[in-house]
Amino acid sequence: MLYLLKPIITMRFFTLITLFFFLSCNNENVNPIERVLSSNNPKIKTVVDAIENHEVQILFTEVKRKDDSIYFEDHSFQVDDNTYFYPASTVKFPIVILALEKISTNNLIDRNTIFNVEDDSTKTTVSKAIKKIFAVSDNAAYNRLFEYLGKDYINKKLQEKGVNARISHRLSVDNSADLKTKPLNFYNQNQVIFKTDSVINQSIKSLNLNKTTKGKGYMVNDSLDSNPMDFSLKNYLPVTALHQIMKQLMFPELYPQNKQFHLTLSDRKFLINTMKILPHEAGYTSDDYYESYVKFLVFGDSKKPIPKHIKIYNKVGNAYGYLTDCAYIINEKTKKECIITATIHVNKNQIFNDNVYEYDTVGFPFLAELGRQLIE
Repeated sequence: MLYLLKPIITMRFFTLITLFFFLSCNNENVNPIERVLSSNNPKIKTVVDAIENHEVQILFTEVKRKDDSIYFEDHSFQVDDNTYFYPASTVKFPIVILALEKISTNNLIDRNTIFNVEDDSTKTTVSKAIKKIFAVSDNAAYNRLFEYLGKDYINKKLQEKGVNARISHRLSVDNSADLKTKPLNFYNQNQVIFKTDSVINQSIKSLNLNKTTKGKGYMVNDSLDSNPMDFSLKNYLPVTALHQIMKQLMFPELYPQNKQFHLTLSDRKFLINTMKILPHEAGYTSDDYYESYVKFLVFGDSKKPIPKHIKIYNKVGNAYGYLTDCAYIINEKTKKECIITATIHVNKNQIFNDNVYEYDTVGFPFLAELGRQLIE
């Protein structure tokens, strides 16, 4: 049973709707997102008062259990698949799932088989790559899995699962959009037991979406290019797709067989356990990697330890002023279970690549308070 409430938000009527939020706070049937956004908490109000500047999109699902059945109550705010935002490292979430799915089809290797990408001296395993991705959002680990899968394979599989997305490039490397993947060598006691082929993928097509050009300019090395930045060839993973992927992973029984991710029981258990891993549990002991380092919702504005009764299975993204988090959260004290996917943009000067973004003053506080109030 699926309930979907979509408030229609336009800038012209925003003041009126904000007033409606406040008047509706005591109505138990109010959209929970509207209830939170009507808060006088400055971490929320700062964003709401300038909502047109922040590209906020939010999906919130309450997971309901009755007898032996599970159903969703869905709520949304300003969700629009046709309006582009940069998904940053959230793209690692579907790539991890597809890598596990693909490797399980090869009886010569598994997620613990040692491999390296051709011309890369680092040897690792898919398991280790996944731990790095969820513990600290490691880009190199993602890029190795991208080489294993290839752009065309990724997008074909996502389309088959009914996921509206387009993954086109690697992250934080000069050859990010190279259409040719490199071979991978898989080893058993230093002997190559399997090698993937290099694949030339199809060219990247421009996205036909709103707002793929953004801002007033962007930095190239130390120089300012005073033109809007073009995102039309970059990765596309809207909040609806992230939210759907989380549902399909966590509750596969609610989806037809052809829309499920076909993971082995062992791989699925490993993945879900790893999604809540904290940096120190993966060997990152530096003070830079505090517990909430990649937990933006609920704890993004704090470096304190995460309470044991809150379980967060999530993937975040952080780049170009965009902060995004897709999280399945369980509050064991209140027995509340939910999925939250939210994105916000904080780039007041509208210049990209200058590293001047309001992450700490606006973005993290908003996502943290949003999460806290939604899971109460």
